[in-house]
Amino acid sequence: MASVRDLMTILDQLAAPTLAESWDNVGLMVGEPGHEISGILVALDPTPGVLAEAKHRGCNTIVTHHPLIFKGLRSIRTDRPEGKILSLALLDRLAIIGCHTNLDKAAGGVNDMLATRLGLLDCRSILPEPDGAGTGPIGFGRIGSLPATLGFDDFISHLRRNLDLQVIKVAGPPPPEIRKVAVCGGSGSELAPLALAEGAQIFVSSEIKHDVARWAESAGFCVADCGHFATENVMVAGLTALIRHGCSEQGLAVEVLATESQSNPFRYY
Repeated sequence: MASVRDLMTILDQLAAPTLAESWDNVGLMVGEPGHEISGILVALDPTPGVLAEAKHRGCNTIVTHHPLIFKGLRSIRTDRPEGKILSLALLDRLAIIGCHTNLDKAAGGVNDMLATRLGLLDCRSILPEPDGAGTGPIGFGRIGSLPATLGFDDFISHLRRNLDLQVIKVAGPPPPEIRKVAVCGGSGSELAPLALAEGAQIFVSSEIKHDVARWAESAGFCVADCGHFATENVMVAGLTALIRHGCSEQGLAVEVLATESQSNPFRYY
């Protein structure tokens, strides 16, 4: 059977822990390396619902993008969300692994998955990792080109369709035509000026700060805030496929499933 150690080896090859930011927390959050895996569930966030789904579907190992333990814990209160999740994981002997900024930066990681979902070609990193090496771009964000030029309204429809969105917040003047697109999964406000400098006609990210929206107005640059969930949830299907491939290459017979229970925490009225 596959062990958590085997899975960690596969994940480390996909997204090296050394790529993680110094403030981040990645790797094995709960469990032990020798833990035998009955099944793997991949999700964006470690939530009680995802833990219950894993147990229901016969998975004792969970891989998420956002880490279960992010900041240092001074206590484990089981009547509070963080403590409750830890308690559930320990009681059910679930192993939980986080791949966060290392998966954001990695070639083939979250930002490449987002760029691929939007059909971008010839991508490079907006903020390349120093001394990055490999077969693809490494670093935060991606910038690439659409196969064909789209009008602004058509591009917004393209975003809504491919990211399963009802609405999109936009700041700055809408460009009449769009071919070169910059993206950053998750919170990417700080990359907006770099995207403009790299020649992008629009920057797609989330959690665009108010001052950045005002800057976009003054700079004459269009930024589209598609929300954290929509810009990063693409990693669920993408990472599920990558882990399946890695297990197959290693001869590990283990079921790898994508969550079916987790949806956008925001609702629109």
